[in-house]
Amino acid sequence: MQKIIAIGGGEIGRPGFPVETTSIDKEIISLSGKKNPKILFIPTASSDSESYFEVVKKHFGKRLGCDVDVLYLLKNKQLKSEIEKKILSSDIIYVGGGNTLRMMKIWRKLGIDKILLKARDKGIVLSGISAGAICWFSFGLSDSLLFSNKNAPMIKVRGLDFIKFLFCPHYDFEKKREPELRKIMKKTSGIAIAVENCCAIEIIDNSYRIISSKKTAKAYKVYWKDKKYFKEEILKKKDFTPIKKLVRPTPHPPCGGHP
Repeated sequence: MQKIIAIGGGEIGRPGFPVETTSIDKEIISLSGKKNPKILFIPTASSDSESYFEVVKKHFGKRLGCDVDVLYLLKNKQLKSEIEKKILSSDIIYVGGGNTLRMMKIWRKLGIDKILLKARDKGIVLSGISAGAICWFSFGLSDSLLFSNKNAPMIKVRGLDFIKFLFCPHYDFEKKREPELRKIMKKTSGIAIAVENCCAIEIIDNSYRIISSKKTAKAYKVYWKDKKYFKEEILKKKDFTPIKKLVRPTPHPPCGGHP
């Protein structure tokens, strides 16, 4: 069974910032089916940030009652068998934000991509925010190049391909996201899921729904059709909808279409 929650962005209580995604994070915990699940934080995208882990430990551990562990892939050299045991003995995987491109290169080099596929097939809850949301999709709109060049454009980064869309986080939070996504999608077939901060797409097997920790937070379906660009809000519903309905272009697009 595939269980994925991909969060567009938001804070979980780092010093000087509020806690914004609690209701989404509670849904991640609920999906595990356990009251006090084992959650494994993977901070590869933030270069194994220990301070990030402390924030995650406080939020998911002290606030939400999880048994929190961390998988450092850069600081600690471990046998692949040890890494696999750690991942597959977890109830939840939570991947942090940061440099998506670098993270995916490291994962592929170490074989983490194949272990996470096993985790998915085992029914372990896969979740994350920003880079940690992009990774579950075929592609993501990433600002990875900005880490070394503040004038660099956003790029399309290849993910794990568990969900056959392009994912765009921080859609409302970073002004460059919308025009950059429009440009990237002109060269990309299919659709993109653009998700605002405090919003997430929850996927169970082949069905989905949009959830949020803020009423105004939204998600959109973005694509080009007949040389026109369309951005359509994906409505929040309590029940799950077959994901194949997202794939189909709207027969008569609303006035959100632009030449």
